[in-house]
Amino acid sequence: MLKGENISFSYNQAGAEEKAVLKNISFEIREGDFIGLIGSSGSGKTTFVKHLNGLLKATSGTITYNGQNIYEKGYKLSNLRKEVGLVFQYPEHQLFGSTVLKDTMYGPRNLGMTDEEAEESAKSSLKLVGVDESYYYASPMELSGGQKRCVAIAGVLAMKPKILVLDEPAAGLDPETKFMIFDLIRRIQTERNIAIVLVSHHMEDVAQFANRVWVLHDGTLKMDDTPANVFAKVDQLDEMGIGVPQITQLTYELMKSGMPLPHAAISVDEAAKMLTHLLRKGANA
Repeated sequence: MLKGENISFSYNQAGAEEKAVLKNISFEIREGDFIGLIGSSGSGKTTFVKHLNGLLKATSGTITYNGQNIYEKGYKLSNLRKEVGLVFQYPEHQLFGSTVLKDTMYGPRNLGMTDEEAEESAKSSLKLVGVDESYYYASPMELSGGQKRCVAIAGVLAMKPKILVLDEPAAGLDPETKFMIFDLIRRIQTERNIAIVLVSHHMEDVAQFANRVWVLHDGTLKMDDTPANVFAKVDQLDEMGIGVPQITQLTYELMKSGMPLPHAAISVDEAAKMLTHLLRKGANA
């Protein structure tokens, strides 16, 4: 659906040379994708995702949505932002409506929906993220941190995007609420049939949910592969200052010490199966 070719981006700094932040990045987001975007701090992740719905314009290169160049003269970026929803870190800080429902309706109204259409879309999205009807006419400020995060996500979903980009959606949340948010993201993808791009420092979550992983380092897209293939490159990721799931690190160290595992595991279940197979094989030898 969304494709970028040779995207580069530089910030203009007064009295100084331009600072290159993104360098010659090419990518594709396909229908049904769940992409995990990882990279060390300062690698360019947030700058990159701002290009996905036109908040920033590439210094060079092209981005197309359904085959149409978004940088062509006359292209309406408002149309793109309806199709590609972006949820920033701590999105609850952007809640401002007098009620939960009015706040969730703001985006759809801004895109040209009638009040009736906006209300219908808002209520559908609030239901999807698990916000009870009893909160619709309450102030967003009265909600818990997790509820606020859900309302903020609902506000983007109400615009009915085909691609949802989430920048550290679980940042600052306790473990229970974090689990709830990731369960919600999976439900959103299933029920709305949309593509997800997840920016995260939590490698366990990326390994569990993503079908593809993008590795961004120093403004360059270094890897675009399955979680298993990406996280198998433990040493390369370490050189880039990027961690791997804890179970991956453990099984990798066991392999280095001589244990004949087929590969480093990316989940506890996978590690358990490999170790059980190894123990049974040893018992039968």
